[in-house]
Amino acid sequence: MNARIVGSGSQNLVLAHGFGGEQSVWDKILPDLTKHFRVLVFDWIFSGAVKEEHQDLFDPEKYSSYDAFADDLICLIDEMNLKSAVFVGHSMSGMIGCIASIKRSELFKRLVLVGASPRYINADEYEGGFKKSEIDDIVSNIEFDFQNWAAGFASLVVDARDPPSVETFRKSLANMRPEVALSVAKTVFYSDEREILDKVSIPCTIVQTTSDIVVPNSVAYYLQEKIKGKSTVEIIETNGHFPLLSAHQQLLDVLKGVLALSN
Repeated sequence: MNARIVGSGSQNLVLAHGFGGEQSVWDKILPDLTKHFRVLVFDWIFSGAVKEEHQDLFDPEKYSSYDAFADDLICLIDEMNLKSAVFVGHSMSGMIGCIASIKRSELFKRLVLVGASPRYINADEYEGGFKKSEIDDIVSNIEFDFQNWAAGFASLVVDARDPPSVETFRKSLANMRPEVALSVAKTVFYSDEREILDKVSIPCTIVQTTSDIVVPNSVAYYLQEKIKGKSTVEIIETNGHFPLLSAHQQLLDVLKGVLALSN
């Protein structure tokens, strides 16, 4: 998982990227954070940044739910001997962090959920942001022409006013093996983790942008309502699903506030 701890300080921070990402998506905020904290960064097993000799460790059946990812996260934190960490999970990693915190609450001091969603498909009295047919189309497009889909998806989910950040994510996404991308996309987009939220007892900070095509703002307040632990919502004034790329200073300001409270 290319795990490494950088920085120093008494407080532990874990940064977990989302679908299509690599640990490099944190590069804009990492230098500032490492001045004050011990920061663990890593690549999920599906990432294109994982060394070629380790890529066969991705098992589509095993990783057909978030549970296996949560177990990997717990093993990693144990192996790195981190305790009472602040966990920052982007997108799918938000729910993975929630599940891990239910399994081993003592490992976490606070969860920061950036653009997280428990379910992407609309349901009765729940707005996930997509009709099932739209998710079916996404999965079909990944299967039919992954590289073309990746380019289009990157331009939709990253603020188009920031072309370098769009390109950063496009490269990271396109670096995934197509069959792995398809498998993980199915796990993510068909997931429904709403029933676990009332088991999350760790305090949470829910970070949302003003306009995210992937996750409607209503989802942030749904999470706040359903999570058992004390939770707050922070809205960042920017477009897109990747404030860590296109609004990193605003995200950094939110994180510094959160981390000050967690000391």
